[in-house]
Amino acid sequence: MRRIIRLGAVATLLLVPVASVSGQGIRQERVAFKAGTSSATIKGSIKGDESVDYVLGARRDQTMSVTLTTSNGSNYFNVLPPGSEEAIAIGSTIGTRWTGTLPADGDYRIRLYLMRNAARRNEQAAYTLSVGVTGRPDAKVAGTPYHATGKVPCSVGTDPKGSSQCSFGVIRLGPGRADVYLASPGFDVAIHKDQLRVLKFAGKTVTSTKADEKVTFEKKGDEWSITVNGFQYYSIPDAVIIGG
Repeated sequence: MRRIIRLGAVATLLLVPVASVSGQGIRQERVAFKAGTSSATIKGSIKGDESVDYVLGARRDQTMSVTLTTSNGSNYFNVLPPGSEEAIAIGSTIGTRWTGTLPADGDYRIRLYLMRNAARRNEQAAYTLSVGVTGRPDAKVAGTPYHATGKVPCSVGTDPKGSSQCSFGVIRLGPGRADVYLASPGFDVAIHKDQLRVLKFAGKTVTSTKADEKVTFEKKGDEWSITVNGFQYYSIPDAVIIGG
């Protein structure tokens, strides 16, 4: 896949250990912004040693803002970068508001929890969490409308899944949202512009721009397995959607 070089200064963030969180299980919920927006507001509650990770995709050099309004003064959040338990923001140190420049592409986790003393007393917190992600859009591949181009495994009919390569171009629309343009095997998105399939990624769902096309999909790890009309198959890495 063709990689994008982003321009501009990169802010340096100090990685610090995550504050201690009680409890073994951490509930995860994916945050998806509505079309045309760059923020979301979430209401919820936790009790005792419960904690919850709100997960959202973002890109390096974008700016994330987090604000927590809570009924319990021992309720805080940490912000964890992709693939790490080292926080870039610790609520018990910085308070209930944070804005920072993101160091990498991928899924960020905003972890809500009660401090240990409150958790041991089985206290409860009702909260409102506001999250926003803003920043420069991806640069475009020269001479195209796409943020990235390349090839992904694909196949047609009874051919072994992923036995061919399909040319793609992606237009990224925001965290977790993108339109992926796909050419048939042997064709190219930059040349065969009138013969492309468009798959729309929005959080946990994948649809086609054509109403008569049935799309089935499954995500395992960082890979999307997608079948259209039970006949055409694509394997699309998450990096196509979020960059990286």
